[in-house]
Amino acid sequence: MFDVTKIRVIDDFPTPGIKFFDITTLLNDGEEYRKVLDDMLQVAREVKPDVVVALESRGFFFGPVLAYELGIPFVPVRKAGKLPSKTYKETYNLEYGTATVEIHQDAMPENRRVLIVDDVLATGGSMNAAAKLVEHFHPSSVSLLFLMELQALKGRRKLSKYDIHSLMQV
Repeated sequence: MFDVTKIRVIDDFPTPGIKFFDITTLLNDGEEYRKVLDDMLQVAREVKPDVVVALESRGFFFGPVLAYELGIPFVPVRKAGKLPSKTYKETYNLEYGTATVEIHQDAMPENRRVLIVDDVLATGGSMNAAAKLVEHFHPSSVSLLFLMELQALKGRRKLSKYDIHSLMQV
């Protein structure tokens, strides 16, 4: 298991009242980053996905590596306006505003086992939006994988219909 103290906590970022979990300090420690990727890969192997999806931007630190190690496709969920072809869009509420994410309409075939990866499960808004985007492809299953889960924000409730995995709950 990775050392959670490697994650720097910054108060009042990006707005007052928000506690931001900065994973760059974890990424800067090669040994701890490897532990995280190994732990995530173990979960991914148990889930047996056909495709890995990750959310921009911090999910991109994990999702492509998992897809590579599993030898399966990687699909990005990006912020609005970043994908060049036809997309599905989903808008969601943040703790401090709203955001829209997109996925290409031809991102994957239907009826696939999908693993969606992100760094932190907070309120569940961004992951719920990503899962809704994936639902356009009528997946046979959807599993969610997080580096850490902030239990006090109860994001798991919003995602209760999915198979949820988090390496650490704080």
